[in-house]
Amino acid sequence: MSKIDRRQLLTGAATLAGGIILAGATDAGRSARAAQMPRIYTREEWGALPPDTTATIIGPPDHLVVHHTASENTTDYSLDQAFALSQWIQDLHVGNGWGDSGQQLTISRGGYIMEGRNRTLEALDLGMNVYGVQTANHNSHTLGIENEGIYVDADPTQQLWDSLVTTLAWLCELYGLDPHEAIVGHRDYVATQCPGDVFYGRLPELRNDVADSLGLLARERTTPTVRSGLPKPSAPFDHGPALGARERRP
Repeated sequence: MSKIDRRQLLTGAATLAGGIILAGATDAGRSARAAQMPRIYTREEWGALPPDTTATIIGPPDHLVVHHTASENTTDYSLDQAFALSQWIQDLHVGNGWGDSGQQLTISRGGYIMEGRNRTLEALDLGMNVYGVQTANHNSHTLGIENEGIYVDADPTQQLWDSLVTTLAWLCELYGLDPHEAIVGHRDYVATQCPGDVFYGRLPELRNDVADSLGLLARERTTPTVRSGLPKPSAPFDHGPALGARERRP
C-alpha cells in the first residue's frame, strides 16, 4: 500500500512506579544464563512510513508493560499478517496524533517480533528506551509490548507466548531488571481490560517462565485478582489509555 493510500486511511480513525533492579546485576547477582536478542523485524522490513515526529531517546525503563491489541484473534500466523498488523497500528496511532506507533515492540500471533516506535532499536542498542505512547502517565519510565489479539476469554497462541518470554528475558537482561517485579500489565497502571483477563491472569506464569529462561528462581504461581467491570475497547486496536492529560505530546 502506498504512503498516500495509507495516510488517507487515517481520516476518522478511532482513538483508542518504580521497578526493582536485579541486585548485583553486573557481577555475582547476574542471571545464570545470558539472554540473546531475539530476531526483531525492523521498521524498514515491515514497511513503516516516515514518522510525523522523531522519537526521543530516554533512560532505561523500570517496568515492561504487556498489552493486547484488542483486535481479532486471527488464525493467519504469517509474516505478511505480522507486517500488516504493524502497518495498521502505525496508521491508527498517527491518526490519534501520536506521531508514530506508540509502543516500542509488537508481537504477532504467529510469534513474529517487530520494532514499533521509531528509534526503538537504536535506543535498545544503547541500553536505553524511547519515549512512547502506550501507558498513560507512565510513558517516561516504561517500555510497552503490543501482543496481537484480544485475551479477555482466550489464551495467546504458543508462538506468541514463546516469543514474548524470549523478548522479556532479553529485556530484563539488557536493563538489569527482576522479571518478578518488572513485568506488569497495562491495567496495573490505568483502568482498562488490557491485556485481557486471561492474559493478565497468566502474568505470574509469564514472570516465572522468563525467570526460568534466565536461570533465576521461580516464585509461587499465585493467581492475581482479576478485576471485573474494567473499560472495554471502544474499537479494534483500542487497548485503553495510552497518553495522560499532563504528559508531553510526542
